[in-house]
Amino acid sequence: MRKLIYWVHQSVDGFIEGPNGEFDWPAMSPELSAYSLELTDRADAFLYGRKVWGLMSYYWPRAEEMSQHPHNLRFAPIWRRTPKIVVSRTLDSAEYGARVIGRDLAAEVAELKAQPGRELLLTGGSGAAAALTELGLIDEYQVVVHPVVLGGGTPVFPDKERLDLRLVETRGFDGRSVLLRYVRA
Repeated sequence: MRKLIYWVHQSVDGFIEGPNGEFDWPAMSPELSAYSLELTDRADAFLYGRKVWGLMSYYWPRAEEMSQHPHNLRFAPIWRRTPKIVVSRTLDSAEYGARVIGRDLAAEVAELKAQPGRELLLTGGSGAAAALTELGLIDEYQVVVHPVVLGGGTPVFPDKERLDLRLVETRGFDGRSVLLRYVRA
């Protein structure tokens, strides 16, 4: 069975975006970029919630026009060729060949996980991750903590029921950010 991995960047105080929706603080250092690209190489589909999909589908098709950052230049073609799945109860369709799921999220994700293939990578956002966590469908949480305190914003884990996790790996990147990799306890 394929694993569903939640990959997210957060501030030291636990937010994925600042009080005004800002996401200008994660620094994609060379070591973090290399790890991120390894992670995407192990996946054969990217999953996004509706809000993150809006950002990704705007940026990545034109990334080379908007940035010359080495990570962006390497990831853009990967993003374009990798199948994408949008978790949403409000969208009926999505651009760039993305499939929309969410009417029966538990059954749809269970079906995806049962198919042969590599890992499924849920990137960023908290809404889709919270829904999938509540259904017990996320197998692994990979949280990258960046050296910034935002003082508010959108929490990585919205106030839900308790979730017990087991730490399976920690790793530092370029002396700046830290990966915390967890599985369900």
